[in-house]
Amino acid sequence: MGFFKTLFGGKEDNPEEKKKRDDARDFEVLRDDGVRALRSGQAAYAVKCFRKALEIKDELQIHDYLSQALIRSDELRPAVQELRLLSEAAPDNIQIFLTMARVAYMLEDYHLMNEACEKATLLDSDNAEVAFLYGRASLGQQDLVNAVAMFTRAIMLDENYGDAYLQRGETLLKMGDTESAGEDADHLLQMAPDHEDVLLLKARVLMAGKQYAEAVEVYSHVIDGNPFCVDAFKERGAAYMAQGDKDAAEADMRKLLELNPGELSDVSGTYSAKGVEEKVRQIYKNNDVFGVFS
Repeated sequence: MGFFKTLFGGKEDNPEEKKKRDDARDFEVLRDDGVRALRSGQAAYAVKCFRKALEIKDELQIHDYLSQALIRSDELRPAVQELRLLSEAAPDNIQIFLTMARVAYMLEDYHLMNEACEKATLLDSDNAEVAFLYGRASLGQQDLVNAVAMFTRAIMLDENYGDAYLQRGETLLKMGDTESAGEDADHLLQMAPDHEDVLLLKARVLMAGKQYAEAVEVYSHVIDGNPFCVDAFKERGAAYMAQGDKDAAEADMRKLLELNPGELSDVSGTYSAKGVEEKVRQIYKNNDVFGVFS
């Protein structure tokens, strides 16, 4: 090409212009390959493409793509760095802070989650999801009173916010307010009568109220829908034991140990027919969240 340009009076490419064209082409190739990889579930490869593209040109859209790829690759701390950069460039974009709060929740970094929720609240104080995430941040910091307040606010903003009812019910139960937790459980049962988490909340409310026979029925419903639910077997066994039905409690414990052998790790001795009642009772005592054996 250079020979013909010289022959016909043309000029050689300026090296800087050629580099710019090459960089622009490489940037587009890396960007497009990264987007395709991200959409097809190849997050790790997408991360490599976007990082290479950023070496050529710093562009906010690529930082956004990179944050998504990092989250999908479970590289959460680097994802937070990208989200911080994006939030500084677009401080009025509430979705960035919502994403940061969700990532912080996965990291169990409740201080960061709280910070992201505060900034999101300043942008939209009537956003139900912001209130819900704020409640989860408070819950992670063991501020149960504020958590209930935030979940309640989320429900006020969106009366069909099932997750907010569930989290509030679980928190109220933890605080010992069995009656209010039961109201949330009953409301949820109208919305989603076969939902496993809803049924578990209802069963736990019944356990807390020492309504063991009713709790057994609900736990059995959970197990019918999911025969691998460890919590349902463990807690139904405790309900059986509280009623004095040692055979049923032992059967649930055996099933529990099949699903999760680690349950026996803190019980001394060998598991045999002799003394099984005491072993079962000891395991249930070790997990006595409902005060059955208190």
